[in-house]
Amino acid sequence: MKTISTTQAPAALGPYAQAVEANDFLFISGQIPLDPDTGEIVSEDAGIQTDRCLKSLQAILSEAGSVLEDVVKCVIYISDLNDFDAVNKVYGGFFSNHKPARACVEVARLPKDVKIEIDAIAVVNH
Repeated sequence: MKTISTTQAPAALGPYAQAVEANDFLFISGQIPLDPDTGEIVSEDAGIQTDRCLKSLQAILSEAGSVLEDVVKCVIYISDLNDFDAVNKVYGGFFSNHKPARACVEVARLPKDVKIEIDAIAVVNH
């Protein structure tokens, strides 16, 4: 196993890795919409929060030598399903041609009371 870490995505808020590579897969921890430089929430807007989460996923993938097209599964956690359309619009811009398997669930609360968190699994192509 290999731990993946980059300063281009927010530091972990607890005792876990940004991602772990194991057996040709990359398991990316849930990314919340924090600015990697300041650690602050980027916006209250669900679309902007989604954009930041996916940019963090991209940065972690890049650090591991992978790209969004290598993602096979995403899970989106949102605190309000009324934000589903805004989230989907931004998500679709990142995954326009390649569409990984996905789940989207409403949860009662997320760290730092953000509106969205996204985790992913990708294949590693070294």
